[in-house]
Amino acid sequence: MNKSKTFGSMLIIAGTTIGAGMLALPLASSGLGFGTASVIMLLIWSLMAYTALLMVEVHQFAPVDATLHTLAYKLLGRKGQLVASFSMMFLFYALCAAYIAGGGEQIHSKLTGWFSLDLPMQAGAILFTLLIGTVVAIGTHSVDFINRSLFSLKLVALVVMLFLLLPHVSVSNLVELPVHQGLVLASLPVIFTSFGFHGSIPSIVRYLGKDTKALRWIIVVGSALPLLIYLLWLVASQGVLTQSTLMNSQSLNGFISSLSSLLHDPMIANAVSIFADLALATSFLGVSLGLYDFLSDLLKRSKTAGHRVQIAGVTFLPPLGFALFYPQGFITALGYAAFALVVLAIFLPVAMVASQRKQQELEGYRVKGGKAGLIIVTLAGVLIMLVQLLQMANLLPAVG
Repeated sequence: MNKSKTFGSMLIIAGTTIGAGMLALPLASSGLGFGTASVIMLLIWSLMAYTALLMVEVHQFAPVDATLHTLAYKLLGRKGQLVASFSMMFLFYALCAAYIAGGGEQIHSKLTGWFSLDLPMQAGAILFTLLIGTVVAIGTHSVDFINRSLFSLKLVALVVMLFLLLPHVSVSNLVELPVHQGLVLASLPVIFTSFGFHGSIPSIVRYLGKDTKALRWIIVVGSALPLLIYLLWLVASQGVLTQSTLMNSQSLNGFISSLSSLLHDPMIANAVSIFADLALATSFLGVSLGLYDFLSDLLKRSKTAGHRVQIAGVTFLPPLGFALFYPQGFITALGYAAFALVVLAIFLPVAMVASQRKQQELEGYRVKGGKAGLIIVTLAGVLIMLVQLLQMANLLPAVG
């Protein structure tokens, strides 16, 4: 086992998971109370770790460079491949567009604020895309190296935030109960998307090789780290602000303003802003790497410089264009991202494992739980989709 690659792979998974969505968790769980939100997070993490281990089971009998596109065709046929490809591309392009829009806005604000440059908003998005796109096009080794540095800095920013917030935590805020039972269900899609990292698994397998034991360790530890950080973040945010204050903070800026005004400390706003920058960068690296490798396999391109440039263009230009010209339209599309993630992270792993177990009795790693486990996680996916549909129909309260 290559310890350096193992550690780097863990950070890629953790970095992909801990993105800007983390900042929305206090708002999404604002009406739940810390205890209820913690239980939901633990259940969602268990669900996502389980289905990620299903992917490891599938990969052990496939070529080391297999992506979800090829795995779905092998085990589910052409129709399964089309579903997998559509879900992957929809989710990854949507996330990439979100990260470009958010990262571009952050870069633009700093260029205009720090250096007094008079630049159009689009300049920040283009610069952010060029920076991340170059790293991804060079290869997974460069993503690993840059991600380690950014992830370390992100942890420092997180520690600073916690250091500033934890002394002000009130136990009475943490023991509050859900203000509305419907909010328990309504929070599921947002929390679910905060644990999405499955699209990066084929890239990790290609980078590390089919070392099943190492991959299992990477999946569990790499996804458990975000769980721990999320819980600490909820303690800090929900412990400082009351439920009513959190629920009245309708946006990230409102949330940051509430913290700053309550504690009279502008350093908190700066720490959150820096963390958001780093979270966007690490998430964009992980997601775009998965999309890049997926498209490379889909379009049957080699690793030559010319082909790498072509794949980079196909990977980054569509979300860049969408982020530049249709930012409000993408906000609407984000409401549907949970559907694609359920298909990608739950339905497809379950279907491929079921097919593989049925087709052949091969000796090797098999995730515990049997058919009952597959049925339970499938029902969980159906529940998350149903909740999203009920929210769209205004039959459940919106969160965040």
